[in-house]
Amino acid sequence: MRSLWAQKLIASRRGLVAQNAQKEIPRRKAEAEGGCGVIGIACSEPIPARHLLQALIQMRNRGNGKGGGIAAVGLVPEQLGVSPEILQRDYLLAIAYLDPEVRPRLEREYVAPIFEVDHEGGFPTPDDPKALGLEIPPPEVRYYFVRVRPDRVEAFAKEHGLKDVPRPALEDEIVYQNTYRLNETFYAAEGEKRAFVLSHGKNLLVLKMVGYGDDVIRCYRLEELEAHVWIGHHRYPTKGKVWHPGGAHPFIGMHEALVHNGDFANYASVATYLAQRNIRPLFLTDTEVSVLVFDLHHRVYGYPLEYVIESLAPTTERDFALLPTEKQRIYGMLQAAHIHGSPDGPWFFLIAQSVPDGRDDVPGPRYRLIGITDTSMLRPQVFALQEGEVSVGLAASEKQAIDAALESLSQEDPRFWSRADRYWNARGGSHTDGGAFLFEVRPRAGGRGKAELLCTDKFGRRISTRDARRPPVDRRALRPRRERVFKLDPEASAEELYRDTVERLPSWDYADVLRLLEALIETAHEDCARGRALELLTLLIDRRYPTGRLRRSCLLSLYDEALSQLVEGIAERPSERFAYLSVDRNAKKPEPQSPEQTLVIDARGYPPEGEGSLAREIVSMYGRGFRRFAIVNTKGQRFIGCGLGPRSHGVRIDVYGSSGDYLASGVDGAEIYVHNSAQDQLAQILKDGKLVIYGDVGQTFMYAAKGGEVYVLGNAAGRPLINAVGHPRVVINGTCLDYLAESFMAGDPLQGGGFVVVNGISLGDDGTIHELETPYPGGNLFSLASGGAIYIRDPHKKLTEDQLNGGEFHDLTPEEWTLIKPYLEENERLFGISIRRLLEVDGKERPPEAVYRAVKPGRVRALQAEEAWVRKHE
Repeated sequence: MRSLWAQKLIASRRGLVAQNAQKEIPRRKAEAEGGCGVIGIACSEPIPARHLLQALIQMRNRGNGKGGGIAAVGLVPEQLGVSPEILQRDYLLAIAYLDPEVRPRLEREYVAPIFEVDHEGGFPTPDDPKALGLEIPPPEVRYYFVRVRPDRVEAFAKEHGLKDVPRPALEDEIVYQNTYRLNETFYAAEGEKRAFVLSHGKNLLVLKMVGYGDDVIRCYRLEELEAHVWIGHHRYPTKGKVWHPGGAHPFIGMHEALVHNGDFANYASVATYLAQRNIRPLFLTDTEVSVLVFDLHHRVYGYPLEYVIESLAPTTERDFALLPTEKQRIYGMLQAAHIHGSPDGPWFFLIAQSVPDGRDDVPGPRYRLIGITDTSMLRPQVFALQEGEVSVGLAASEKQAIDAALESLSQEDPRFWSRADRYWNARGGSHTDGGAFLFEVRPRAGGRGKAELLCTDKFGRRISTRDARRPPVDRRALRPRRERVFKLDPEASAEELYRDTVERLPSWDYADVLRLLEALIETAHEDCARGRALELLTLLIDRRYPTGRLRRSCLLSLYDEALSQLVEGIAERPSERFAYLSVDRNAKKPEPQSPEQTLVIDARGYPPEGEGSLAREIVSMYGRGFRRFAIVNTKGQRFIGCGLGPRSHGVRIDVYGSSGDYLASGVDGAEIYVHNSAQDQLAQILKDGKLVIYGDVGQTFMYAAKGGEVYVLGNAAGRPLINAVGHPRVVINGTCLDYLAESFMAGDPLQGGGFVVVNGISLGDDGTIHELETPYPGGNLFSLASGGAIYIRDPHKKLTEDQLNGGEFHDLTPEEWTLIKPYLEENERLFGISIRRLLEVDGKERPPEAVYRAVKPGRVRALQAEEAWVRKHE
């Protein structure tokens, strides 16, 4: 029945495109490719838009001021002047008026004949847009809460033979087609631009303009507007009309809005696929056709979200072969029918979706944030989850943007804290997680704010961080017990204090931790005590250890606050051991008093890149003679450690907070320690030096690196060490998503060349070591490599030949174990991961050759045969 009326709905659109039927798919001017800034938040309670601001500001370098937008789902009815009943029942039709004089005609032709209007309103615009830095004035926005007139529903059903189609589906289609006609009349990409529909779904609002995403919030004064789900976007579409607000993200289907980081090459193919189904894009952007495909498959065809995601990001190759037989059958049919409508290229979609009451055969409205990455994982993406009294899920282009949103929430509401319980990357088109995650808010009975947040992967498997044994910190009740003063042994070293703290922590509550931290900061007046405090906080942040009833993410939040307080003390009283510098342009810059003096730089306020950036400040102070740096409170600043020049040995940079892309790229000798997870493009063309990451690293880690010694506590995302040459030596304790060391050209490891050790483990919050399900889940391991080696911990021989592309498995030799053992010893010193534990398999210690396998470049047999022929005939 569903397929029959889906065909009739599609047939009803013939009149929409009849006048354009003879036109070929429009060719679009190619715009410069770039990585957009996207952020999405889903929360069990409505949160104000201002919590997107800092995240969007920190990603401004991913935009260009030519297009920005936001979308909100699960709005608060009182803020829009309606009752809860109207908000859930009516369509929220938002229209951008570029020419306000067209409004009477538009309402007369496209609102009054189709809808009954229950309420209308608008958003204020600035009197002087240029004061906000806007080159093009934002459009005037009016919104209408409307119901489709019953006579229009009956006439539409009769005209197109849709008597058996459910009424909500008919109303959706009438709204959809009315929007098409309105946009074609007043805005179509190649016509006169006077007005266009921003959004028309239920409990969904979109606003966009020529500018940045944060400009939209400030321009329309949305700081206090609350919603369960938010998405924001910087930069115009990389293909399409870009100088008008209609070309900015988000784009809408019916009850969903989509933003997109990336680009794809088969716009014409997807547009042709849509044209075959009587759908013709009007804005000529890849983002627009993406959401049109999503709407077609989900609303019209009625596919469950899993199948919609599969149609957009097909599972292929090895991942397809590892799917259950039934999924292979269904996915095979989906691909056969829809592969030419799948976006092809680097992309990451964020979708805000409202699911009206009764849709999907589930009672009650629901609000979703959906993140989908392309099959090849060519665009960066990070997901995060924090679950407490109020739960929040996030997805973004960069982890630092997620951290900015969490910090904003935690500063205003004690039920949030500044660190997520979990961060992760999706494996696009995979059999493991499907490359997509859904955060769904399900309001409960009982009124406003009573809702739960559930996170699932593409296959519907639940992701949760809840642990009844470890409740989150309740900051409202967090008070230090003044009557129980914590006494620190003035003679104890930081390492001794660390061991004592870790031993006592399982019996503590959060107030006990706060007493320790307050005592540590209050006694940090002299250099010796300051150094000890900084070292202890660093150990507590970096290491993993049993925490008893306390949640690690909450402890990290408390440690971050203590570190900021310690830095404030240094700022007030610099000393021989610690100098201080901030973005204050009027302050006199310090001069080094000794080579051992540490310059503490407060990163707050420094732009992410360019003139006046943190990276340039570090280079400037290096030129003044400083060789030790502690960079604190980083907030997405890029290129940290870059620009120091050749032979920068003797320099050490410790980075705290949430640093940005390209850290340590081009370094030649310096040591950099990142006391958190890191971002994308780290250590590109690294020549020499040492890099230590106390967490995960993002995409294209160590691209074209030439040397250096690198240690990663967690995982690397896609495409690490591509095109690396020379002699890089790397230990990754977790795993990598795909394409590890593709085209690796690092010589013979036993003759000074490079290698990568992959341990395939994870560390629990209590410090316990767990073997991953597989030491490497992806394909193209050591693909097309011509030198170097991968040494991978794989005692159960889970890796298979089909994961290689030109490489070969070999037994680990005694000489190779002698080579990599010193690096595993340093790994043990840095992270506490003992070699003995790494050699333990199923509770028993095994010899290295029974635990580690080597992957080396495959023999070039054709060349060898040719050489043999030459030798024979010489």
